[in-house]
Amino acid sequence: MREQTKKSKSRVLIVDDDPQISRTLEMTLTSWGYENYKAENLAEAEKVFKAEEPEIILLDIDLPDGSGLDFLKDIKKQSPETIVVMVTGNVDVQSTIAALRGGAYDFISKPIHLEELRVTLRNSVETRQLRREIKQMRRQRAERFSFEQIIGESAAMNKAKETAKKVAASDVASVLLQGETGTGKDLFARAIHFSSERRDAPYLAINCAALPANLIESELFGYEKGAFTDAKKRKEGLFEQADGGTLFLDEIGEMDVSLQAKLLRVLEEGKFRRIGGLKEIPIDVRVLAASNRNLKEESTEGNFRLDLYYRLSVIQIDIPPLREREDDVLLLAKFYIEKTNQKRISSKKLRGLAKPTEKIFQNYEWTGNVRELRNVIERASILEDGELVTTEHLPADLVGGSSQTVAVSDFILPAEGIPLQKVELELVKQAVARTGGNLTKAARLLDISRDQLRYRLKKDEEGNQKTQTAGGD
Repeated sequence: MREQTKKSKSRVLIVDDDPQISRTLEMTLTSWGYENYKAENLAEAEKVFKAEEPEIILLDIDLPDGSGLDFLKDIKKQSPETIVVMVTGNVDVQSTIAALRGGAYDFISKPIHLEELRVTLRNSVETRQLRREIKQMRRQRAERFSFEQIIGESAAMNKAKETAKKVAASDVASVLLQGETGTGKDLFARAIHFSSERRDAPYLAINCAALPANLIESELFGYEKGAFTDAKKRKEGLFEQADGGTLFLDEIGEMDVSLQAKLLRVLEEGKFRRIGGLKEIPIDVRVLAASNRNLKEESTEGNFRLDLYYRLSVIQIDIPPLREREDDVLLLAKFYIEKTNQKRISSKKLRGLAKPTEKIFQNYEWTGNVRELRNVIERASILEDGELVTTEHLPADLVGGSSQTVAVSDFILPAEGIPLQKVELELVKQAVARTGGNLTKAARLLDISRDQLRYRLKKDEEGNQKTQTAGGD
């Protein structure tokens, strides 16, 4: 039975200066379903390699114009995925070690045993396929956790993302992410890892607020067998498991002060001991720490070590709350609507926000930040019957905290009358004062554009200047 179907033939390059061996291999591999190419020397092999891009190469070490080991190095530089099986009649330990260190998949001696070759080739095909699948999975994972998945175009958010991208491209060993709960510190941490050179190494995370101090210590550093009553066998900690990669310490402000001292030592020395162990274990781990507290302020109150704060905050990324990212609110709403639509089993899909809902979203403070907005969208996706998110199915605190309905009859026209322009200007000033000078929010309160608001303010300013000039004359 053929090893390969016609549809999925693997390409094999046979590099050997013995015509009889090459011919035998060619006939055998063809009968097994492989597509074959031949080369008698390195110069010819290089041409065929570039032209045909074989998936597997059977490479003799001793060739008329050089060593196959040198060609092996070139192959691995140009195409790391190519499987190379070294073939030689003079097996020695040094050549074998050199070939394996150079990236050879396997080593076959002459005379070649066909059954051994059959198994080697079959395993080579499977190995190459697995490598491709792993590479694809890693690429998909990197895309899923890339900076492009962090939604936001506001100036504050762009600044945070630019800093994070520089961190990802650097070799800085510790980074501090500060921001309120729900701002997306975990998204930043993952994006930094999967955009860095450490992307293929482990990314591990622990929430320091979720476990008591003794459990966090054993999770971070591991322990030796017999270190305490329940230590039946040795356990590797997260630092050891994340070697070469990234460890995310979420809510580090909740970590016990005594444990903070051990963490500081690890960060400074790059090594640690398991609980109950005597051996120092060197590690190479990037530590990303996150907190919703101001750790510098916490240190003045004795709740966080100041020296650890300075060690962690070599680079500090401040992630802005959603109330300071008003331009991003509708972008995020659209993003989460699209995500909820993907999860919905029924054909009913949300198309967007109704106009009154947009205004409420833009004026609301979002104390729970992005997480709160996501929950509101998920709630609406379940309760809404139409295509738009209406105010009917918004939480009561969202509607009540975002707008006040004022009846037109509440405005009383004075008996002597009043210029409409004066009333309008007074409302403009009140809106600007109420929003702390934020013209965009003030314009929303008045249901006009920002440019219209600026025009009215400019018109008032010009009127005042004319008054002052007339008074001066």
